[in-house]
Amino acid sequence: MLITQQMLDEVAAEAAASPRRRKNRNFHGANEDAAHRLLNALEPDSYVMPHRHLDRSKDETIVALRGRFGLVLFDENGAVRTTAVLAANAPDIGVDIAHGTFHTLVALAPGSIFFEAKAGPYVAITEAERATWAPAEGAPEARAYLERMRALFA
Repeated sequence: MLITQQMLDEVAAEAAASPRRRKNRNFHGANEDAAHRLLNALEPDSYVMPHRHLDRSKDETIVALRGRFGLVLFDENGAVRTTAVLAANAPDIGVDIAHGTFHTLVALAPGSIFFEAKAGPYVAITEAERATWAPAEGAPEARAYLERMRALFA
């Protein structure tokens, strides 16, 4: 399957129309597959709660294809450890995030899309993988937290 500009346009439009303001386009056939490969479209007002993947096989690779992203890596207590701007035409185009690392991405431009790869099968985030120091998605304080993360890249 070719990854085309039309495909990117479609998934970006789906994200813009989604209540969560993000959308994936999976290339793997099922959640049980051993390798997960997908496009992930993210709008600037979409909040991705900081999280980590504790399974040693769940390192995560992200490559920006369109738009711009703010990458934030945290220590165990929620202090910002590393930030970077990821964009297809920038010095930093992607990241390989080691398992156990708290992270989030913030879209810095409308229509931003990244390619993601990690080991399957899909397993929902556990309580131990959630950042207890960050608001949950949908919580009233999530918007203010997202704005603080976006401000790191102003």
